[in-house]
Amino acid sequence: MITWTFISFVVCLILGVPIVIAIAVATIAPGLMDPSFAANGQFILRNIIAGANNTPLLALPLFILSGAIMSKGKISEKLFNLFAYMIGTRTGGIPCAVVVTCLFYGAISGSGPATCAAVGSMTIPLMITLGYDPVFCAALVACAAGLGTIIPPSIPFINYGVATNTSVADLFMAGIIPGILVALCLMVCAYIYCRRKGENKQLIAENCKKLRSRGILRVLIDSFWALLTPVIILGSIYSGIATPTEAAAISVFYAIIVSMFLYKTINIKDLVEVFRDSVRAYGPLCLMLALATAFGRVLALMNVPNMLAAFITENISSKIIFLIIVNIIFLILGMFIDAGPALIILAPMILPTAVALGIDPVHFGIIMTVNLCIGFVSPPFGMNLFVASPLVGKPVMEIGLKAIPFMVAFLVALILITYIPGISLLLVGS
Repeated sequence: MITWTFISFVVCLILGVPIVIAIAVATIAPGLMDPSFAANGQFILRNIIAGANNTPLLALPLFILSGAIMSKGKISEKLFNLFAYMIGTRTGGIPCAVVVTCLFYGAISGSGPATCAAVGSMTIPLMITLGYDPVFCAALVACAAGLGTIIPPSIPFINYGVATNTSVADLFMAGIIPGILVALCLMVCAYIYCRRKGENKQLIAENCKKLRSRGILRVLIDSFWALLTPVIILGSIYSGIATPTEAAAISVFYAIIVSMFLYKTINIKDLVEVFRDSVRAYGPLCLMLALATAFGRVLALMNVPNMLAAFITENISSKIIFLIIVNIIFLILGMFIDAGPALIILAPMILPTAVALGIDPVHFGIIMTVNLCIGFVSPPFGMNLFVASPLVGKPVMEIGLKAIPFMVAFLVALILITYIPGISLLLVGS
């Protein structure tokens, strides 16, 4: 049954069936093959309902919604103007400002592709007018947008937390330093590129002069409400005022207030459109999480997690080698499958073995997520590449090749995060 379960799942993926349907087929396959198997229709339905009846799961659609509202409200432009004002005239300053914008916007959207679309649509045309290579601009934004899934509130962290019963609040806190580390590595890479290739200092100076003519106070006030967003979200969680789910609800109301009444960048008609598009985005994702719960229970009935743990324990006794193998597996998976499904399906299966080897569940969640972030820009199916490609009118593979130095920078950060647990765990429980 195990073999046919995975064959049915893989065949569905090869045929291009939506992954939510592929999970459903793999979930019901054992019961169809063996009517005496415990995972009958009633068992599966009961576990789907149990998977959906999960309070932390509510944070997922709420954070997606608040990020969509902020995106429509052009919050990324407010953030970029502030960072460009501060470091724009330095060597590599504009690309570094893009990275920092992605870092802060990630704390609003929680999504890599959403960050790529919101920041890229505003910064890429500007960078091109300042003389930067369009392919470089697209590669930079595609890679930096991966920060949206590391910096809290991260959608993959919620997926991992729900799938493995790990504290979402701890995952949020653990993602702060790794996210900053990745951003610094990307900024160093952008600086080296600009030093080697050069920049049009005259155009950059003219642009920054226009920005600075507004004065730092005006620029700071204009970006203040955008900068306050992550403070309100994370502050409400770690002060004990709200749970992650309640903070997600707060973020929706805050996004509406800021975008409609303070910045006045959206209206009621825009808000209705955002609500409609958000439901289309998170509906399948929430269904997939509920189905993944049932799928996990079916795998447990077939003893798959224990078999996998026994195989790894018998063949791998070193934590270092185990982590190397996990990184390689997830780097490859990231090229073909989105972070959400990968975490939902595989995290519950691999985590028990990781814990047995002395790896903290929160640290392991960070490792898996950072790996899958690199997958966002890994050809042939890196999602951020497909988001960035239309913004410059260049082929996905061309952007992917240009992104290789940034991917190397990401890998350097990944190695440090993997083998120095304190990077992830320093703020947890403090």
